[in-house]
Amino acid sequence: MARDPFAFSDELGPAKIVHLAGPLQGLRAIVVVDNTACGPAIGGTRMAADATLEECARLARAMTLKNAAAGLPHGGAKSVILADPRMPPEHKENIVRAFADAISDIHDYIPGPDMGTDERSMAWVHDEIGRAVGLPAEVGGIPLDEIGATGFGVAIAAEVAQDFCDVKLEGARVAVQGFGAVGQHAARFLAEKGAILVAAADSRGTVHEPGGIAVETLVAAKAEGRSVTDAVDGEKLGRDAIIGVECDIWIPAARPDVLTADTVDALKARLVVQGANIPVSKDAERALYARGVISITDFIANAGGVICAAVEYQGGTRAGAFAAIEEKIRENTRVVLENSASQGVPPYKAAGNLSKERLHNAMALRRWTRPAST
Repeated sequence: MARDPFAFSDELGPAKIVHLAGPLQGLRAIVVVDNTACGPAIGGTRMAADATLEECARLARAMTLKNAAAGLPHGGAKSVILADPRMPPEHKENIVRAFADAISDIHDYIPGPDMGTDERSMAWVHDEIGRAVGLPAEVGGIPLDEIGATGFGVAIAAEVAQDFCDVKLEGARVAVQGFGAVGQHAARFLAEKGAILVAAADSRGTVHEPGGIAVETLVAAKAEGRSVTDAVDGEKLGRDAIIGVECDIWIPAARPDVLTADTVDALKARLVVQGANIPVSKDAERALYARGVISITDFIANAGGVICAAVEYQGGTRAGAFAAIEEKIRENTRVVLENSASQGVPPYKAAGNLSKERLHNAMALRRWTRPAST
């Protein structure tokens, strides 16, 4: 954890940082509510033993920018439970329920699923405190991971990017780093648009087949608990070798900071569509821009999940969620790429400007978020 919790503070937030502990259940967790100018904050609950306050704060800021860019009536937040998500199911339920009880008084935070948690976890949270999104359909939710809400948005962003680069989806070679809930659905929706999956990676390795890989075969293997490297014939590579695979579209859909100043030179794609949160460092973003590679930043491209969650929170339907995702991500991707071209700045900078303008407008309407008088 960072020694100075105020190291992450600026004019946008965070509004609060809360450390949680439950000795009886072994709970250790952090909640960062970054900004609530647009409304109560929505942000996922991540379970990872190596998570840090810095990571949580950066993810919370990404949610603030994401929700503002999508025009949602919600601020941004994030939480991390410092534990191994592969623990026995009964222990995991106890930890998640203890976490829910601990956040019961943080009324401006609405948790959702994230890495290491899922719809079932959110059902436990909702059962405890009556406040969560990404719930199972059996309790009135729209299961965003099951329907592929985030992956659908990633495919929409890639489709819009066709008009701004020399990559066309028909026949485009796609590599997915992190073949989990987001990566699987992104690959599936892109394949439906004519793209070809040529490589996929998970925590156990990379499989590469230039002639194309059947997405359904990999999905079935993951459902059985197998690695993508066990599912199909093809070149078997190390986990991080996915960065250097020849492709047209590269989709990071796993952990933060997979593309950095140290690794970006190995990338051979012409379009990067960020399915994960903060997967590309600012140095890497600038390097990609200098090379003429379009990189659609995380809080624009992967907003499908939180848009779906917001629709669910308002009592909407699955069909309504898909319509909202397509409308918002299509428009935001177009505006960001147009502004990037006209202003001569990287897409991540144009996206940040868009979100911050909306945030500042919202903050000016709130009593306690207006800038101090000078």
